[in-house]
Amino acid sequence: MRITVAGTGYVGLVTAVCLAENGNTITCVDINEEKVKLLNSGISPIYEPQLEELMWKNRDKIKYVSDYQEAYSDADVIIIAVGTPERKDGSANLQFIKEVAKDIANTTIRDSVVVIKSTVPIGTNDKIEKLIKDNLKYDVNIDVVSNPEFLAQGSAVKDTLEATRIVLGVESENAEKVMREVYKNFNIPYVITDRKSAEMIKYAANDFLALKLSYINEIANLCEIVGANIEDVSKGMGMDPRIGDKFLNAGIGYGGSCFPKDTKALHWLANYNDYEIKTIKATIDVNENQKIKLIKKARKYFNSFNGLTIAILGLTFKPGTDDLREAPSLTNIPILLEDGAKVNVWDPVGMENFKKIFSNDVSYSSSIEEAITNADLCFIFTEWSEIKEFDIEKYARLMKNPLIIDGRNCYSVVNMKSTGVIYESIGRKATDGITETEKKSLEI
Repeated sequence: MRITVAGTGYVGLVTAVCLAENGNTITCVDINEEKVKLLNSGISPIYEPQLEELMWKNRDKIKYVSDYQEAYSDADVIIIAVGTPERKDGSANLQFIKEVAKDIANTTIRDSVVVIKSTVPIGTNDKIEKLIKDNLKYDVNIDVVSNPEFLAQGSAVKDTLEATRIVLGVESENAEKVMREVYKNFNIPYVITDRKSAEMIKYAANDFLALKLSYINEIANLCEIVGANIEDVSKGMGMDPRIGDKFLNAGIGYGGSCFPKDTKALHWLANYNDYEIKTIKATIDVNENQKIKLIKKARKYFNSFNGLTIAILGLTFKPGTDDLREAPSLTNIPILLEDGAKVNVWDPVGMENFKKIFSNDVSYSSSIEEAITNADLCFIFTEWSEIKEFDIEKYARLMKNPLIIDGRNCYSVVNMKSTGVIYESIGRKATDGITETEKKSLEI
């Protein structure tokens, strides 16, 4: 079976590599010729664990091209995995999907199944099918399938190869048959439904996870006020199988390419249809406020950041990726710079992307030690393992004023107390923020 994947971003490239890993022969097409050259040399343009390793392992099964006619003309299956970026009004921009659809209509010379893996508003698959069929140059049959992805950056390869389900929105027996052949070597259960339901499954799943994160952040904020401990609260909640323990880590909000865009898109779609999903609106509002929570905490210690040296540990929206989209660092650092602070940043993989945005405005550090040396204040925005495993005694020794405001609860409150460092985190009090486990270890 000849399979083409349009788009070589997180979704497209990971999908292509994982399909090749399970025995398929793949052609990847991207209009960016420089990116295609990079891919053909075996280098991934994005940072994602295991991705380059599998690219190299399956190099004989994957071809990267920039000529869409070569890629689409005789493919049995064409997977569309291009971006659907957010518009200013919150709606999804479908320009790139429509362009691919028109190219498919103009070039395909055989019956094929077109698979939309990109996250798209409900009803988009129907519109794309009509667009293709209205513009077909040759007398061929096209089936359009909704096949949303559920991968997370930082674990995208594992999430694809070991997915919890494969969702197929189909409108014909042929489409289902072909898609089962595509995934025949994946030992994963199917959810077979119509296309609109498949599209809704994607939004409903992502937005529920975003809602869960905003909910636990609201609970964490209240914990700080009333003196409860969010880690004990999350543990107690997570043990209930009806709730589960995933996405209950309090922090400074979600970011990335999915949750922010998908919550806004569903909110827009509901409003467009004269309906409001109040929980989604609240999710968005809570997350925006949560992003600047560390700045608010710091204001208790400093009336102004002018003249201060501030260390920033972690730039990406989560560990395991170099993606900065909707990262808290992008919200907070401009505030610090505008207030006159000198900012030292460190991130194990995100600094090159960050330089494209801030270039000379901040100082880039080669280590955590370098970033915190002589700093008046340290913010932690990403829970990289290098930060969590860092010797906390060094904060007291190297910082001018050992004050850490941690947006990801990387350290034990008890351990921090012993260093003499002033330590603020999320949902935990410096005096009452000891978990039950820590109390037992100290025999309190």
